[in-house]
Amino acid sequence: MSGHSKWSTIKRQKGVTDIKRGQTFTKLANAITIAVKIGGSGDPDSNPRLRVAVDAAKSVNMPKENIKRATDRGLDKLPGQALEEMIYEGYGPGKVAFLIEAVTDNKMRTLQGVKNIFERNGGSLVGQGSVAYMFDRAGEIKVKSQDSNAKLTEDEMLELIDLGAIDVKDYIKDGIQMYLVYVESPELNTMGNKITQAGYEVESKELVFKPNTLISINDAEKAKKVLDFFQRIEDLDDVQKVYANFNIEEKLI
Repeated sequence: MSGHSKWSTIKRQKGVTDIKRGQTFTKLANAITIAVKIGGSGDPDSNPRLRVAVDAAKSVNMPKENIKRATDRGLDKLPGQALEEMIYEGYGPGKVAFLIEAVTDNKMRTLQGVKNIFERNGGSLVGQGSVAYMFDRAGEIKVKSQDSNAKLTEDEMLELIDLGAIDVKDYIKDGIQMYLVYVESPELNTMGNKITQAGYEVESKELVFKPNTLISINDAEKAKKVLDFFQRIEDLDDVQKVYANFNIEEKLI
């Protein structure tokens, strides 16, 4: 798998405590609220984006009342400032392209926060569409292999592709063979169900921007700058998700 996918996978394995630090209940609640607003429904069964957001909240044990409050806010049943979804594009260290998703009730505050990090670290924000073409919208499903012996099984990869996957990346987690299965974004929930019915365990599923053009980084110092920059952007309160097109050698990670 690419260095970026490996980095993202390592971050997801750090446990509930770190997940809560980096992606707080507030961020998850905002994701639910925006999903309700954009999807026009508070029913996860009829709103695929909401289903993904609710599943993410449940995966870190977010209380039901928090989920309901976020849903009601999206339905304008609760007072408060309106939330907006923003996407920022830019180049970070090593000319790595970054695509940033944010949810905010104050666009100027969020823009200034993102801009400050870019400018202080030798990067630059760019106009809409300047780096977006380097990413494809896709569904990402984390799947556990049926083989507990951590062996790469070509038959499984072919089966996942036959089910409708457009790409499959493999990696090992705690001695277990895992796959990142990429699917067409509108098919995320349908494919998740198909994969489950085929006998696999689905750990998570989400909509992502998958890089289609990668920048190779082979220098340890540059790799550290890129990963530090990634973390600083991700830690901003209003930022939901950060995508980048770096490919760092696994030994450097």
